[in-house]
Amino acid sequence: MLTHWHSDFSIRKAMLDTKVVIFITVSIGLIWISRGSLRHPRSHGFPRFFAWEAILLLILRSTDFWLREPSDFSRIISWILLTLSAGLAVHSLILFRKLGKLSRERQDPALMGIEKTTALVTSGIYRFIRHPMYCSLILLAWGIFFIRLSAVSGVLATVASLFLFLTALREEAENISYFGEEYREYMNRSKMFFPFFL
Repeated sequence: MLTHWHSDFSIRKAMLDTKVVIFITVSIGLIWISRGSLRHPRSHGFPRFFAWEAILLLILRSTDFWLREPSDFSRIISWILLTLSAGLAVHSLILFRKLGKLSRERQDPALMGIEKTTALVTSGIYRFIRHPMYCSLILLAWGIFFIRLSAVSGVLATVASLFLFLTALREEAENISYFGEEYREYMNRSKMFFPFFL
């Protein structure tokens, strides 16, 4: 009995150690990607970094639960949200790269390379919502929450969502500064995250 307990404890400790290593490694990567934004705390990328960290913690907390009880109702909701998240991310990224007219002339050091667009994208999903990539991350966070329903997961999903909301608000201020009245008009005819209501 004691040997079984010790073996179980050793396995759990090894899994925890692995998750800590993964968290540190991925966080270092996120810091590298976000280095320009992290030097500019008022940029939209600053709160986005913390949203990514919250989502990373959600993923690591739920890894043991991904394939358990796949027919459970919460798991069905989870897979629907995760599928919508992936589809939205791919669709919006393709449109963004195809129509955004990336340019190195845009010298904002807080922007990542893919964000240095010079044309406003307003077709496809962007016709209805201004931040489909952040919407995708919100769906991802809540999809992971439904994999492992717990208070801690709920707090992490809420924190990620709040940081993504703050990210979107800051990005809109930056877009108004860059695109001017064209972006204000776009805001009047579109929603922030979800068509027809938010």
